[in-house]
Amino acid sequence: MGDPDPLDVAARALRARDRSRRDVEERLARAGVDVQTRAETLETLERLGYVDDRRFARSRAEVLARRGYGDEWIRGDLAEHGVDPDVAADAMAGLEPEGERASALVARLGPSARTASRLVGKGFAAEAVEAALESGWREASPEL
Repeated sequence: MGDPDPLDVAARALRARDRSRRDVEERLARAGVDVQTRAETLETLERLGYVDDRRFARSRAEVLARRGYGDEWIRGDLAEHGVDPDVAADAMAGLEPEGERASALVARLGPSARTASRLVGKGFAAEAVEAALESGWREASPEL
């Protein structure tokens, strides 16, 4: 059995979903592809548009935001995937503002300490959580 075909390894990694350059590079490394061949393969994949960290970052940020994660969590996740901080910032600029996402979650879950803890645990900034809870309490008790 010969060396693995790096394009085949990459194609299998990309079949199910978009991946960052680092993710594909790690897959190639685990498959035993040497450094030079990995670099050439990644260059080819980027040139053909199969690997695009900007597209990956936008898509990943949108998915995580829809799943109820805050900006801190999303930034951290993108960093774990090797996305450049400037690329991550551009991707996050296209998201609904964190405060609005927090408010929507508070409206759905109700304003409570448990909701606050959940939001903080999912990477929402304390300021966004506090503002969302205050708004939620005002809506829940308009007579106050």
